[in-house]
Amino acid sequence: MTEFTPRQQEIKDAFVEQRGTWSPLWESILRLDPEFLLSYLDFSMVPWKKNHLDAKTKELMYIAVDAAATHLYQPGIRQHIKAALDVGATPQEIMEVIELTSTLGIHAMNIGVPLLVKVLEEKGLRTGPAPLDENQERVKAEFTANRGYWHSFWDEMLELDPELFEAYTNFSSVPWKTGTLSPKVREFVYIAFDAAATHLYVPGLKLHYENALGYGATVGELLEVLEIASVIGIHAATTAVPILVEEVEARGDTI
Repeated sequence: MTEFTPRQQEIKDAFVEQRGTWSPLWESILRLDPEFLLSYLDFSMVPWKKNHLDAKTKELMYIAVDAAATHLYQPGIRQHIKAALDVGATPQEIMEVIELTSTLGIHAMNIGVPLLVKVLEEKGLRTGPAPLDENQERVKAEFTANRGYWHSFWDEMLELDPELFEAYTNFSSVPWKTGTLSPKVREFVYIAFDAAATHLYVPGLKLHYENALGYGATVGELLEVLEIASVIGIHAATTAVPILVEEVEARGDTI
């Protein structure tokens, strides 16, 4: 590859100074469109200039959006786990974020069960909710005690599939029973992956806003979580641009 132009080197230096890291993924973008990389740098640095969240919490949010089942961006997971460790996160705290993020799949039930209920009602196969039995009331109480809340979108799932809901209660409660992150930060994790462009789960996002505010979150902190989730669009470039460079160079051309 050719050497960087003075402008490219200037932008790389600014990137390293502000972000504290560099990767070959950025180099391809820098060579093809340095001004685009500079604009991304400005975009991605917004939460690092306002600092409503501390550095460790910010890195944990990046891990949540990158590790979520709807995104699974491995380069980012590795980068931000390393960065989180560098700013003092423990392996246990990072594991807790991963455990919280691993609950995302339950939204198949959150979306699917109410729609199933609607179809059953339209076809005359259901006339209304059945009262909860003793076992279902126990599971509801356990969920509320473990997670600190109850929401009506759990009602139909508990009624129709108590076995799955009990198993999910146990699964989702592990970090709430054994973890060390504050309840507020746990809610930030849910907000991060619910708000991310690869998921956009509005009912959960609203619920976790309410929970986080109840745990003392500020508007500035919530906005900063959203700012962090907003930058995952750059992974279109970090994934596709190196491939573009490879294909151009395979034709004997240079960039």
